[in-house]
Amino acid sequence: MTVVRNIQVKLDVSEDAHSLLDETFEQFRHAAQYVSEYGWDDDPTEIIDDQKQLNAATYDEVRELTELHANHVQSARSLASTALGNCQDRILDEGKKASKPTFCGTVVVYGARTVTYNDDHCTLATVDGRVRAEYVTPYDDEGTPFAEYWSTDEWERREATLHKRDGTYYLHVAVKKDPETDASTTQNGVVLGVDLNVDGSVAVTSTGAFLGNADYLRHKRDGYEQRRGCLQQTGTRSAHLTIQSIGDRFARWSEDYLHRVSKAIVQEARRHDCSAIAFEDLEQIRERISNASKFQQWAFRAVRQYTEYKAEEYGILVDTVQPAYTSQRCSHSDCGFTHEDNRDGDGFECLKCGKQLHSDYNAARNIGWRLVQYWLKSGSGRASCQVALKSGTVNANGEFSPAESIGQSGSPLTSPPL
Repeated sequence: MTVVRNIQVKLDVSEDAHSLLDETFEQFRHAAQYVSEYGWDDDPTEIIDDQKQLNAATYDEVRELTELHANHVQSARSLASTALGNCQDRILDEGKKASKPTFCGTVVVYGARTVTYNDDHCTLATVDGRVRAEYVTPYDDEGTPFAEYWSTDEWERREATLHKRDGTYYLHVAVKKDPETDASTTQNGVVLGVDLNVDGSVAVTSTGAFLGNADYLRHKRDGYEQRRGCLQQTGTRSAHLTIQSIGDRFARWSEDYLHRVSKAIVQEARRHDCSAIAFEDLEQIRERISNASKFQQWAFRAVRQYTEYKAEEYGILVDTVQPAYTSQRCSHSDCGFTHEDNRDGDGFECLKCGKQLHSDYNAARNIGWRLVQYWLKSGSGRASCQVALKSGTVNANGEFSPAESIGQSGSPLTSPPL
């Protein structure tokens, strides 16, 4: 399975080349529209979306009408074919209305023959030769998608789309690589349990890592809401523009913060050779988080989605479990006693066996254990189903294996820097 990421790269193009790129945008749009016009029919069953048929009927005409590179003509045809197919599916399969695809804006699809990537620049085919475009790299790209996926030889740069916004050109590049494959990792069935929280740490793992600060996240959100409220009372156009600006800035900051939390979760899973990461099913815990703000509920969903996105690169599965009683059950392998009085705020003390743990750490262990139990009952074929703990692993039968015997090292209770 190939993993694909899309990276936006800002381009610095000489003013002399702007007219060539702009004309390429226009002719590409015209080519896609020409194909769309040919394939469209008011009878949805007669819509033509087959690329071979569209190519045979329109290729020569589009080449005569435009000065586009042959591969640009093919890309425009493919774009129109996809749009026509989507319209047909919407009408026939979903019973909804759809009108003939209309192409507008500034976008050109580039492939292997129309874009060439170099270390500090790329060359782009236009209606009249090629133009050179320098990459505008972030001043400090540490921890950014640019550094992670672009500035490395691990990812192969493939097809791209060129866009123009506010007079600036951007190349959206698909980068690909085959995920890491390690038979011992994918077959060992070791699970990292993760508990997400409204207060305290954003995420706590079954290996004892406390990641992020939910209180800080909420504090930043409250500060943004307070400032937005004051600006709304002002009611001026300037205030409205400022609201948009600070809203966009806060959205970027919060998304980046949660991306870093999810990255730390995946790093923790890799550190302990885990083949899966388990979260509670958010759809099943609405009652528990009903008092949380919509922002906090969004944060829960975002962490899980970002984690799944990043874990895919390493062949790590992300799954969910039923959340019932994960915060009330004793996670000690020899106990499992469940009672609502076991938990008191951040503290957990089992009323039966006396085991004392941080309540979120206890919940994370239970979340991982629940997925392991599901694997065992479903006969997943994993040779050894285990939950990763900070001191070793425990299987679905409660049998504990210390870290030294499986080649792991304990994980500290403090989180990696975020």
